[in-house]
Amino acid sequence: MLNVPSQSFPAPSSQQRVASGGRSKVPLKQGRSLMDWIRLTKSGKDLTGLKGRLFEVTEEELVKHNKKDDCWICIRGFVYNVSPYMEYHPGGEDELMRAAGSDGTDLFDQVHRWVNYESMLKECLVGKMAVKPAIPKDYHEEKKVLNGMLPKSQVTDTRAREGPISPSYDWFQTDSLITIIIYTKQKDMNLDSVIVDYQDDSFRAETIIQDYSYLIHMELFREIQEDFSVRVVANVGKIEIVLKKKEHTSWKCLGRALENHNSFTPRKDTGTEIVKPYTPVSHSLLFKLMEPVLPNDKYIYFLIKIYPAGLFTPELDHLQIGDFVSVSSPEGNFKISQFQELEDLFLLAAGTGFTPMVKILNYALTNIPSLRKVKLMFFNKTEDDIIWRSQLENLAFKDKRCEVEFVLSAPTSGWNGKQGHISPALLSEFLKRSSDKSKVLICICGPTPFTEQGIRLLHDLNFSKDEIHSFTA
Repeated sequence: MLNVPSQSFPAPSSQQRVASGGRSKVPLKQGRSLMDWIRLTKSGKDLTGLKGRLFEVTEEELVKHNKKDDCWICIRGFVYNVSPYMEYHPGGEDELMRAAGSDGTDLFDQVHRWVNYESMLKECLVGKMAVKPAIPKDYHEEKKVLNGMLPKSQVTDTRAREGPISPSYDWFQTDSLITIIIYTKQKDMNLDSVIVDYQDDSFRAETIIQDYSYLIHMELFREIQEDFSVRVVANVGKIEIVLKKKEHTSWKCLGRALENHNSFTPRKDTGTEIVKPYTPVSHSLLFKLMEPVLPNDKYIYFLIKIYPAGLFTPELDHLQIGDFVSVSSPEGNFKISQFQELEDLFLLAAGTGFTPMVKILNYALTNIPSLRKVKLMFFNKTEDDIIWRSQLENLAFKDKRCEVEFVLSAPTSGWNGKQGHISPALLSEFLKRSSDKSKVLICICGPTPFTEQGIRLLHDLNFSKDEIHSFTA
């Protein structure tokens, strides 16, 4: 028999119960739970209705969006289209409509100040208020600074009128992670435009937008681990920087602003040193079709995608014979011993995450006598993005142990191959052992969300940690 505590949650004296003012929840339709909402936000559907664009919203524009099927609400200077969220809101549609087309910050704080709205509504973000909205009296200036919400007049803005709109940033936390989000208000941003550095408790993130530099520069509230990840959502111009806390405790703020923090200024050529990790590759997959072999101790081959609007790769692309770059010693934890007595090798790659697979393919097909098959599933956006497609197809034709499958997320109407993103359906069909007890190794590499999702799915399919190796793209 279960002993159920008589005390309800929230506690009678808690802020949550006092602040609610007797507000009752509204029964939600089937399929409208919190988990359903989270699934919807991760589906890739355009919840703002703006096709990925971010705007500076004037008060005059905000008041126009005051209907259930077109409802914008401002919270702490950021505007959200909450129409898609209406049926998922536990307090009901009428409660949201109280703030329709207006600044709902005070109302939000009265009802549920503790709710992490930034995370729940991040896919509904329309943009930032063009003018300073009403701010509750107890919302201190210090918090505005540390959350990246300075009034526009306080952000360094020396650009010409025709220059890019000033970015903004925000942050939220879990028990173990700090996530910093930069809203660039620009489409087609890429990782090559972001430089992140952490030294001596000083955190620095510089984003290059056209000929301007947006800087976040802070002494963080607590220590973080050295490994962090950066993700760019190109279609909305959003940059997510994920930091790992050293201690799983709550941060009161992000940290203390340092020199030029939250500034947006024209770039100056100061000779900044940039470090980027790249994986050496073989210069061909087809041994019999290779050019004459060059001495291995004098040449290193890299496969690098050039981003025309990027910060680093265009400079790399313009290097001439005789120019110099510094190259570090090799890093990584992959061991050749993982190939011993290997029978089935499965490779999962997305975009430039293909690069570590090049040498693995070369080595496996020439040096593992026990190998029965090697299969590559290569994810890309379009056919034009497939690296070394002809070489891969020729390799699969010449060596019957090798199979290659291409998966496109945005194919043309003429594409006859597989479509979509990494999923249980694709993996369960692809990851078939040559025998029930064959020794298996699965290598995965791509953007961080791809790799993390792939590893979760592999565990769900009952592959062990020893059977999975992930590379950093």
